[in-house]
Amino acid sequence: MTTLYWHDWTGYAGVVLVLLAFLLLQAHKLHGNGLTYQLMNIFGALGVLLSLLFGSFNLSAFVMEVAWAAIGIYGVLRGMGLRRQKRAGDAQR
Repeated sequence: MTTLYWHDWTGYAGVVLVLLAFLLLQAHKLHGNGLTYQLMNIFGALGVLLSLLFGSFNLSAFVMEVAWAAIGIYGVLRGMGLRRQKRAGDAQR
């Protein structure tokens, strides 16, 4: 029997988050540039990263998850910048 540790569960939860985000995007329930989609991807990638760091390490999976989280963070920061620009433009009218 296989014992599952906390890092295994965080990895599974991370995979579920990333896949659910993609499913909801394909079902047109989320927008690809929306905050919810980006946060689901970031936290999903972090869950998988934890499972890789504390469980069985795999360099290629680690690199992919770091990139996945970084792209999600970029999306959040870009979205915040666009919202600020929109508010500044609305204030000038």
